[in-house]
Amino acid sequence: MLATVLTKTLRDRWKGPVIGAATIGLFLLFGMAVYRDIDLAIYTDLPEAFRALTNIPADAGVGSLAYGAIYSSYGALTLASLAIAMGATSIAGEERDGTIGLLLSNPRSRTYVLVSKTAALVLLTALGALILWGAGRIVPAALDVETTGMQVEALLLHMFANALFYGFLALAIGAWTGRGGFASGATAAVMVVSFFAAGLLPLIEGFENVARLFPWHYFEGSQPLVNGIDRGHLSVLLAGVVALVGIGLVGLNRRDLRGQNAGVTLLDRLRSNPMTEKVVDRLAGSTRVSRIWIKTASDHQGLLVVTAAVMFLMMGVLLGPMYSLIDESLIGFADDLPEALLALFGGGDMSTAEGWYQLETFGLMAPIAVMVVTVGIGARALAGEESGRTMGLLLANPISRSRVVIEKSYAMVFYGVVVGFATFAGVALGSLLGGLGMSAGNIAATSLLMTLLGLGFGGLALAVSAATGRVKAAIFATVGIAVAFHILNAFLPFNDSLAGYTKWSPFYYYLSSDPLNNGMNWGHGVVLSLLAIALIWVAVVLFDRRDLRQTG
Repeated sequence: MLATVLTKTLRDRWKGPVIGAATIGLFLLFGMAVYRDIDLAIYTDLPEAFRALTNIPADAGVGSLAYGAIYSSYGALTLASLAIAMGATSIAGEERDGTIGLLLSNPRSRTYVLVSKTAALVLLTALGALILWGAGRIVPAALDVETTGMQVEALLLHMFANALFYGFLALAIGAWTGRGGFASGATAAVMVVSFFAAGLLPLIEGFENVARLFPWHYFEGSQPLVNGIDRGHLSVLLAGVVALVGIGLVGLNRRDLRGQNAGVTLLDRLRSNPMTEKVVDRLAGSTRVSRIWIKTASDHQGLLVVTAAVMFLMMGVLLGPMYSLIDESLIGFADDLPEALLALFGGGDMSTAEGWYQLETFGLMAPIAVMVVTVGIGARALAGEESGRTMGLLLANPISRSRVVIEKSYAMVFYGVVVGFATFAGVALGSLLGGLGMSAGNIAATSLLMTLLGLGFGGLALAVSAATGRVKAAIFATVGIAVAFHILNAFLPFNDSLAGYTKWSPFYYYLSSDPLNNGMNWGHGVVLSLLAIALIWVAVVLFDRRDLRQTG
């Protein structure tokens, strides 16, 4: 039984770690190729505090910047995100798909099933880390980039342990609740908060030791790329992994399992409340078309709540007062930071409140947040119905395929707008609490462009979902294209002959006009709007012409 479940899980899940790690390896190749042409003085002359924060040794070459900026951030987040996806669906995914009963009908215990899922998570995460290690050694050798003083193996071992911690946190939550969406959303929220807390709290006097409360500190707090393996930090992460496995086992063995996705949706809760019953019934309309988008929205309510809360509170409200607490000497070196490094996080600098929020919120985290929601809905809107074998039932109603796509798009747009508004409200309130004096109109303009960017990639996920009928294909394709466009938008401006090609990237129309300082660029807004509308129209055409699948 262990071998059967293990091998099946490995067979079903190996593509994610391979594609994700290979993509980060390609980014390392591209980043090192660009950094070779940059004057090293802009890195070696950086303040010691910043070099320590970004894992850049004072006497190292461009390789250290590539490892620090790409592996320690993008690579670590990617590997941990893949582990979260696997952990969240290990048990909860079987319940959602209605296969947990069939799995447990074999003469083996729940513990045996969880152990096999655990083994698969470890092996697949190790596979991703191994690919990253290979790329980390092959790329600098191929480009003749000096890597003296950098301990890549130590960095990858810490990344591996860090990813396992978040993966098993998601597995434990899923084992206790049976809800994969909640498990992945809650764990992703913990990871994002931990990522920023570990990076920002050490910059605030008196809060240095508070960073030790967050798991991400034990990944990069010891700067493994520079200082090698920290056995104490690794022990903390691995002890957490062992504890989470035990917690997951207890939860799985104590709980009544769900054989199908029979959760109570937000729509059901509102209908059960006498105060909202009539309004919801009128909004929902008949059992046919008019409630499709509401049902779709209800299915993703947990994802929206977690994402909007993180953007409002952590990436909005709290960053305003935090900026006023950061030591001025650390803010003062912002003008000396290399543009190539800043570009990876959306540009900006720490010398102004607008630059602070652009670096910490709008440059990277805000697009990720809105795309988590829009791409998640877009990928599952059609392919999810097919894999769940409910598409036939849906289309048995007297409605067209195009209407189904449009109704699903309504839910995607609605959720994207909610995340955008939560980000606007959080940043505006953070600016007010911190006395930063930022323009509310400019914050709204940036939030609107962020929302339109997310809807563009959500439309892409919807189109891929309509064309293939496969959720994984839609998610992997969209995320890969989004990351590629982001990297190109960040690096191409540093080559005069290639700078013009940045206009082919949707990210160019997001922050290139500096909306936090200059306000809304309506031309850029129109481009992003037309992109989203065009991709939704493509989804309508593709879905209308394709033969549908009724199996997962």
